[in-house]
Amino acid sequence: MAIDRSYRLVPGTTIFDAEQSARGYHLNQFCMSLMTAENRAAYLADERGYLDAWPLREEQRRALLDRDLNAAMREGGNIYFLAKWGATLGFSFQQMAGSMTGMTEQEYRDMMVAGGRSATAPASRIDHAVLEAAHAADTPPAEHAAVSAAVFTSHVPAIGAAMDHGKTDEPYWQPVFAGYEPSRRWAAAHVPDVVVLVYNDHASAFDLSLIPTFVLGTGAAYPTADEGYGPRPVPGVEGDPELAAHLAHCLIQDDFDLTLANEMPVDHGLTVPLSLMFGEVEKWPCKVIPLHVNVVQYPVPSGARCFELGRALRRAVESYPRPLDVQVWGTGGMSHQLQGPRAGLINREWDNAFLDRLVTDPAGLARVPHLEYVEEAGSEGIELVMWLIARGALSDVDDGGTVDVEHRFYHVPASNTAVGHLILTNQHPQPTEEN
Repeated sequence: MAIDRSYRLVPGTTIFDAEQSARGYHLNQFCMSLMTAENRAAYLADERGYLDAWPLREEQRRALLDRDLNAAMREGGNIYFLAKWGATLGFSFQQMAGSMTGMTEQEYRDMMVAGGRSATAPASRIDHAVLEAAHAADTPPAEHAAVSAAVFTSHVPAIGAAMDHGKTDEPYWQPVFAGYEPSRRWAAAHVPDVVVLVYNDHASAFDLSLIPTFVLGTGAAYPTADEGYGPRPVPGVEGDPELAAHLAHCLIQDDFDLTLANEMPVDHGLTVPLSLMFGEVEKWPCKVIPLHVNVVQYPVPSGARCFELGRALRRAVESYPRPLDVQVWGTGGMSHQLQGPRAGLINREWDNAFLDRLVTDPAGLARVPHLEYVEEAGSEGIELVMWLIARGALSDVDDGGTVDVEHRFYHVPASNTAVGHLILTNQHPQPTEEN
């Protein structure tokens, strides 16, 4: 799928897209800091000193010191954020807008009174010959990223605690970690460039003031959350902002309404799977793009929607023009209930049927309604819909490829939960002479 960025060809216009957002992140966050009287006073008392406290590029500092809004926009500034900076300096919005057009405030005001700038003026329109040439130059990349495998695993917090406190050889925990020994050997031999890790936040990054359904991490790094016992002693996560921005473009244009997060802590839902697969390391061996799914407060996305998101994710990955090895991990589950009189529910038969169908009938599995998850797998078993995102990202779903089962494991219990685990590798179809 080619990303349509023809909006960049409109004269005199800077569109604030994901790339611009990444470029101007700290610049716009600086502007947000001016929303308190204390910070405004500090900035006006010592502009350069205040700016130097922010990790801005010199071009960004110079644009602000020179009051050059066009330069600030080129450097990733967004007008709604920059308006807070302008207000601190006592500029009206018309004064700021006029400065970007070469007009005085009065000239700009007079133009607006007269009806504003015409959208039909030649200087306001795209040169369609240029647009057609740009579209003609759009060809599929000779090299592109690809999804090589999907990993499915529970993310039980007590598993992380057992690792962190040296309890993995205790009789209670030894069977769990023995089940992941083949996985660690496989992971060591198949380290990807990037893992897109599907998980759910457990009231760590998101409380009830903000409940997004899908959140794509687009930042450069993600610290480990403090879940009440202190952060886990594991490495912070390095993101891949360039690939994440590409995925955001593709998925939103594919009608998935994502929330984009440049900053957020990540909890056991993300770090425990990394620990299970890679062990105790000083640094995770690959970059990670977090993909959070709300499965805490209903309504939660359906299995069918998650499966379709996985299909769209694979298309997005394969349109990225760099030869990256990408794995998609679906985490959470299996059957468990953590509240009410049914707390402690485990359903071995249902769990193993889910694993069977995940391999052989993912499209049918995607149609399982929420009620069945809750009734058969417990209230927190709904986390399993996240596995369908990873399953939808494998090529056998759409283009005639196949999948191989590298490892399968199931164990009861780990704390309050049944543990399920599966590794599927992607076997892309062989090109024919016709293609």
